[in-house]
Amino acid sequence: MKGSDQTVASGSDQKVGLLLVFLSALFWSFGGMIARFVSVGDGWTVVFWRSLFAALFILGFMLWRDGRAGTLRLFRDMGLPGLFVAVCFTISVTCFVLALSYTTVANVMLMQAGTPLIAALLAWLVFRERISPATWCAIAAVIFGVGIMVSDSLSGTVSPVGDGLALLIAVSFAIATVTTRRFQHVRMTPATCLGAAIAAALAATQSSGLSVDGGNLALLVAFGALNLGLGLALFASGARLVPAAYAALIGTFEPVMGPVWVWLVHGEVPSSRTIVGGCIIFLALIAHLLLELRRGMRPQKPGTTGVQQPL
Repeated sequence: MKGSDQTVASGSDQKVGLLLVFLSALFWSFGGMIARFVSVGDGWTVVFWRSLFAALFILGFMLWRDGRAGTLRLFRDMGLPGLFVAVCFTISVTCFVLALSYTTVANVMLMQAGTPLIAALLAWLVFRERISPATWCAIAAVIFGVGIMVSDSLSGTVSPVGDGLALLIAVSFAIATVTTRRFQHVRMTPATCLGAAIAAALAATQSSGLSVDGGNLALLVAFGALNLGLGLALFASGARLVPAAYAALIGTFEPVMGPVWVWLVHGEVPSSRTIVGGCIIFLALIAHLLLELRRGMRPQKPGTTGVQQPL
């Protein structure tokens, strides 16, 4: 989903871009840790406030970067593909919060790590895009790793609902990734802003009550504006300066460190199957990205392929 509209820079600008992309992955990795601090019983209430603050932050960033006229133009030029990507983002940010009520942060984030390879599989199924033998091996490894993680729910160790929602996040982001490859005019920032706004509107209709106390509201501001909104703004600023493969490689910091923060702060230890399955997924992704770099594959526009999605 992270399509970009600028050309790749060189020299010192690329170093700045790499730093910004790293900082975006760092902010995104705090999502699970912040979520575990929030003590709001209704998950839909959390979805509402997080999505609202994220949408407001992203909108403010767009107004600062592009001005009022430019912001309106960006929303107008998205078209139906942009709306489709926004709906995918709505599904993802909603399922992320709800999934954490049923399963561990590690299950959610490590399953998302396979998104780029799921996208490659979908592109082959829908558009018959060519897949190299090495990528086929990576896709098979991801499917195997997901199977190991899901087996926990089959044995009753964790809820199948949580794993199902986590898998839905990865699939929806993969669909959005394929969409932005086919329609490269789709801009990441307005699509995610609209997606967050739709998620807030949907959550408002499902929540049992939107009232939260001051402490939880502060956490929800951080959860939405800083974890999701600022992370996205940093990525949007940095991804335009570096090739997508480099951004994707740095983006793997998020699914790796996300469970680590939760373990260090909250003592949430993933199951052995989650660790094994997650390691298989992560190693398959790293091997795939390193092969992409070795081949010197540079997509037409930065940030359009293989980058871990923000949650």
